[in-house]
Amino acid sequence: ISVGMDLSLHGFNHTYGLPEHADTLVLKDTSVTEAYRLYNLDVFGYDINSRLGLYGSVPFLLAHKLERTAGVFWLNASETLVDVKYNPEPNEEEPPGKKSKISPQTDVRWISESGTIDCFILLGPTAAQVFSQYAQLTGYQALPPLFSLGYHQCRWNYEDEADVKAVDAGFDLHGIPYDVIWLDIEHTNGKRYFTWDSELFPNPGELQHHLQKKNRKLVVISDPHIKIDPDWPLYCEAKEGGHFVKNREGAVYEGTCWPGESCYLDFSSSKTRSWYARQFSLSKYEGSTESLFVWNDMNEPSVFNGPEQTMPKDAVHHGGWEHRELHNLYGFYQHMATFEGLLTRSGGTERPFILSRSFFAGSQRLGAIWTGDNVATWEYLKISIPMLLSLSLTGIPFCGADVGGFVQDPDPELLVRWYQAGALQPFFRGHSAKMTKRREPWLFGDDVTSAIRSAVQDRYRLLPYWYTLFHQAHTSALPPIRPLWVEFPNDTSMFAVENQYMIGGALLVCPVTDPEVTEVKVLLPGSDVLWYDTNMAAVHKGARTLDLPVTLNTVPVFQRGGTVVPRRAGCGSSTADLQQHPFTLTVALDSKGNADGLLYLDDGHSFSYRDQMQFCLRRFTMRAGRLVNR
Repeated sequence: ISVGMDLSLHGFNHTYGLPEHADTLVLKDTSVTEAYRLYNLDVFGYDINSRLGLYGSVPFLLAHKLERTAGVFWLNASETLVDVKYNPEPNEEEPPGKKSKISPQTDVRWISESGTIDCFILLGPTAAQVFSQYAQLTGYQALPPLFSLGYHQCRWNYEDEADVKAVDAGFDLHGIPYDVIWLDIEHTNGKRYFTWDSELFPNPGELQHHLQKKNRKLVVISDPHIKIDPDWPLYCEAKEGGHFVKNREGAVYEGTCWPGESCYLDFSSSKTRSWYARQFSLSKYEGSTESLFVWNDMNEPSVFNGPEQTMPKDAVHHGGWEHRELHNLYGFYQHMATFEGLLTRSGGTERPFILSRSFFAGSQRLGAIWTGDNVATWEYLKISIPMLLSLSLTGIPFCGADVGGFVQDPDPELLVRWYQAGALQPFFRGHSAKMTKRREPWLFGDDVTSAIRSAVQDRYRLLPYWYTLFHQAHTSALPPIRPLWVEFPNDTSMFAVENQYMIGGALLVCPVTDPEVTEVKVLLPGSDVLWYDTNMAAVHKGARTLDLPVTLNTVPVFQRGGTVVPRRAGCGSSTADLQQHPFTLTVALDSKGNADGLLYLDDGHSFSYRDQMQFCLRRFTMRAGRLVNR
């Protein structure tokens, strides 16, 4: 039985949220077009400007107007349609302070296929308070290990151990830091997860030890489908333990995915999650060592059975629940089981790192999210910014898009611009499909290599600031990247800006997302704010649009007056090398000569910050020409 609810948000005519859609940051009026659809699907090369469901869903909407932000959280995991109707339509040209004769209003209609009405209204009144109120319901962002904020190198698939070592050596040869190299499905024995191909990867333990000596990590993939193979002990154990989803007749449900005929683990069962978690023990993950981390390539749930590649809605989960009730939670539960497995694997001492592209409200407690199978075009680079901002607004701030595009081949300029953009986003990973040309950063000539090296090194030097922002996300739910209106809530010209955003409260960035440009327009907010160009060492007053010249080696970044940004003076070859370099503080004074900033430090990998209170939190204050930390 479907359920629904209509809400009228009086005085609001800007709404945001409802990821995941490849659409604008501000939600569009759907009165004459398709509704926003929340239904997790594997959508290869998804359409730009589509409101149809993608890999994950968060039924959370934010509304904003002058001096107030509010939130609506519709807690339902079945297929959901959301209609948004603005009355009247927002007028971005209307002068600030001028009141329309008709009071603005946004009508929102939620319709879910099944379940119960469970709706939370978050009253704010500030954006920061809405973020906190939502986190109190669904959880705060897990504090990620420091290495996971560095650069990740991935491909479907690196061919064998020699290929992995050659790519690893290439980063050292060209002076480009990185922290993690990834293996896709081809590393397994016939797509049997928790195994290794003995010909391509005969000594995975030695491979990981080789990376460990350089303080780098290996990530391998784990999918929710299990190959039907009576000679495979893991399949037999799962079947005998009753860990598979069943069909409506009560037999084990069978579908088709990468291994061929497969069964699907029922992660909604705590018993199954516990069993799955145990598979990450050393005895089960052949040849692996403590450096192993995991990504869950959950295709919701990776069933190739029609235009919508997903499990039938009448499949039956633990407790008699039909899949239609739990569809958008399937990947969330595998994410949870994997988190528990890696936590157990380390004896509860190490913060797990898991990446997933299937998510729901609360996934922020478990790891990182990426936006799925994008395409190597300028349009996909451009759309990644509002997609990631929408995720950040709805409580999933550790997010990123595949740098360079997963499919098709980027030209050198696009690749450079994507690296520059990715270096300014929370999760930073280059990834490509096996049918694409190889695109390691040094394969396109010295100019491209130099530009990419510069972007990655800048990211590493800025990691103290990023890590501090994730500490704030972990403790107060403030997202590391924010639309301009979050920092400037009373400036109506900021409400619809989606090509620029703030990293924390200090840095304004405007990634270049168009080809062959030599100049970009940058909107500098705040009539009383000073903005310092980090490339040109120039200062500009706010409340203006700046025509800024750019080259292939530059991307517009401005530091807000009144802030202190911590960096490292150098970067080395991975995050482990950062401690060899001293901190630098960039102090940008406001019009009164003042500035404030924050620096958070801990060991970067364990739970000692939580269990033994082993961390350092420094506050920097500049007053009357004197810098003080406490």
